[in-house]
Amino acid sequence: MKLVDIGANLTHQSFVHDLGQVIARAEAADLAHIIITGTDLDSSAAALELTQTKPGLFSCTAGFHPHVAAACSQQQLGEIAQLAKQSKVVAVGETGLDFNRNYSPREDQLRTFERHLQLAIEIEKPLFLHQRDAHEAFYKLLKKYREELAGGVVHCFTDSESALADYVGLDMYVGITAWICDEKRGRLLRTLVSQIPSDRLLVETDAPYLLPKTLSPKPKIRRNEPCYLGEILRTLSTCTGRSVEQLARETTQNAVTLFKLQLE
Repeated sequence: MKLVDIGANLTHQSFVHDLGQVIARAEAADLAHIIITGTDLDSSAAALELTQTKPGLFSCTAGFHPHVAAACSQQQLGEIAQLAKQSKVVAVGETGLDFNRNYSPREDQLRTFERHLQLAIEIEKPLFLHQRDAHEAFYKLLKKYREELAGGVVHCFTDSESALADYVGLDMYVGITAWICDEKRGRLLRTLVSQIPSDRLLVETDAPYLLPKTLSPKPKIRRNEPCYLGEILRTLSTCTGRSVEQLARETTQNAVTLFKLQLE
């Protein structure tokens, strides 16, 4: 049963001391591929470098998270564009809008997001997208450029039924994390996932964040890892009525299709 984790922050400091063990556990858990998320210039460059250690297992994204949009200069955008052109970079991002925390002013987020959209069109690669409490502005920009885009995934979807309908209407992929494994916070998401078309569903750990709360026994370290991707599939199976094996086939094929992956 091959699995693809479309979003793991493996350059995060929490993985520095035992990354080899994390990778070994991922491979033992049937992970056929992991896309390492880039969230700024340094992490995107580090992610690309990490892909060279296991080219069959890893690819990555390159971009600026909305949290750091204010610090994103034209020069840095040019540098990220050069990174994004590399063959092991399979998507532009993580990019988008986050009006929940507003770590960067909204005008900076909008400016940087639009430049990422334009870059994705220029290099003909899909997008790895972030949206939190910003659906209206996010959807407006995404819709503006959608016809020219090579597609993309709205990662870690946690929004409303109407937002989901908007993304599906734009023929976007939808990424599901262990948010769905949280009985309280994920209650709405559990009712919505069956509305995601089977050819648009993707799964991701967003490691080291969002450790599945349904894991039993509980890990001693409260850090998420790609090896826990199967737990998300098990919860999805309960919510959708489709078997874990079917969901694995569907999500793996969807990842291959969107990101043009070559699985070994």
